[in-house]
Amino acid sequence: MLPAVFRQIPLFFALAAVAGCASPEDPAASAVEGESRSGAPVLGLSSGARAQFDRGDALFERTQRDTDGLGPLYVRAACADCHRDDVRGPGFVEKLSIIEDDGVTASADQSKLPFGHSVRPYTTAGATTPVLAPQGDPRVKTSRRLGPPVIGRGFLEAVLDSEIERQELEQATRTDGIHGRVNRVTYTSEANPGSMSRLVKGDAGLVGRFGLKARIATLDDFTADAFQGDMGITSPMRPVELPNPDGLTDDDRPGVDTTLDVVNDIAAYMRLLAIPRRDLPSDPTGAALFVAARCAVCHAPSLRTRADYPIAALADVDAPVFTDFLLHDLGTALADGLDEGGASSREWRTAPLIGLCFDHVLLHDGRARTIEDAVLAHDGEGSEARASIALFRGLSSVEKAALLAYVGAL
Repeated sequence: MLPAVFRQIPLFFALAAVAGCASPEDPAASAVEGESRSGAPVLGLSSGARAQFDRGDALFERTQRDTDGLGPLYVRAACADCHRDDVRGPGFVEKLSIIEDDGVTASADQSKLPFGHSVRPYTTAGATTPVLAPQGDPRVKTSRRLGPPVIGRGFLEAVLDSEIERQELEQATRTDGIHGRVNRVTYTSEANPGSMSRLVKGDAGLVGRFGLKARIATLDDFTADAFQGDMGITSPMRPVELPNPDGLTDDDRPGVDTTLDVVNDIAAYMRLLAIPRRDLPSDPTGAALFVAARCAVCHAPSLRTRADYPIAALADVDAPVFTDFLLHDLGTALADGLDEGGASSREWRTAPLIGLCFDHVLLHDGRARTIEDAVLAHDGEGSEARASIALFRGLSSVEKAALLAYVGAL
């Protein structure tokens, strides 16, 4: 039986609210869910789309070498190093920030970090000095970020802007402290003629969707950004090597390192990765509690995709993404001290709960080893989720188990 605080919410309302999250037996699920494994493409691809998916898959796994333009500084040498089996980690990036005395707020003066906010520990192509965290300075905060899952990302790109904006407007009227906001970003890459978006450098006011703080709007830009920032691989979208302590402006592959075709093939691979078929519990209690505990406010079970999205299998469907795409203040406990792309130290984009059953560690830095650990980590001082966590704590052990089993199957 639901505890008193939950019995105030009629169960049929809770079940109706999760109706968009179809079970494996629901015919609607087959339209958006693929095989019951990560790494499978969406169903019904044309031969040309499947060929591009396969090219992108091979490139995603490929280890970059000096002759490919790796470096001069880099974090990892392959996409799959940080997104093994298309899910989280094991590779990670260490982030740096100069913070105020509160240990949370980013300082206005970040000049002690002239080479950016990422540790780049590996060198090649004549570089001898990596970018590492300054030692012995209490004002430098170091945090860790695991590479996020990439499965189902085409559905994230396809969701209507208006659906995300609707989430923001609806939350603005809430009285429980949950007030997410769209991260409006500017496109800073060079134009990509092969992109679906047709964006040009300087386009502003875009809905941020990708990255842990929703700082990027499209998957091709996400790919070019990772090439440049994590591998030191330049592309026509990001043609300039990042600053480094040795002052090197090139590597062992002179000029721009890779092509737009490579960027677009990897972006297409992520775009065409299916949402794995979910083996959800047959007992509806966990799904009802997911709504009653207000988890579904931010982890919105489904959002509608664009009817004009160029990939037919992803267009005009209710995509079970379990995110609102919005930035939320998760308090001091999860703050990383870094203001990034319009998001503050304490703000994070709601993580899409896609392929959660394949993840071995959770949250942006992998600190949580279980679903319950991840839930309770939302309870830091000042977090928008505190009222929701109080509801979770009020569940009986049986009800907690039902809720956690439901989430763990996503």
